[in-house]
Amino acid sequence: MNHTMNTLFRLLPLLASICLFGCRESNQSHGHSHHGHTHTPPNGGTAVILGNEQYHIEFVHAPASGKLQAYILDSHMEKFIRLTNESFQVTARFDSRTELLDFKAMASSATGERAGDTATFEAEAAWLNTTTNFVGTITRINVRSHTFENVEFHFPDNHESEGDKN
Repeated sequence: MNHTMNTLFRLLPLLASICLFGCRESNQSHGHSHHGHTHTPPNGGTAVILGNEQYHIEFVHAPASGKLQAYILDSHMEKFIRLTNESFQVTARFDSRTELLDFKAMASSATGERAGDTATFEAEAAWLNTTTNFVGTITRINVRSHTFENVEFHFPDNHESEGDKN
């Protein structure tokens, strides 16, 4: 019994280290789970990481309407982050073409959101009716006190796309 207790006390620091450090996030993790939750886009869209996972943007395509919606989310994709931005742009590259998507702030009477205080943005383009895959680059977006520039992502992607590390 005494030998068992000694062994247990020797293993406790090792077990504590594994618990504390074994769940470190990697900047290259995709769809990962840590601290009891999973980073899953709440609307089933494509998640794009901003910075070192400070924030996310989830892009959701509605091909029948030619619209692409963008939701600004926190680091765990659990809460919406309202921005003061009126708009932001994404350059889309596909089939030897380059197109600009202008995402406008969307108001919602249900949530009280308005342009200049919203987490929802939307872009509309005729080519979105037929194009379902592209490489996008967020030109510049300000989220709270952070500025993210030239954040590239693949759309669609079922995993978080790693963006700019600002």
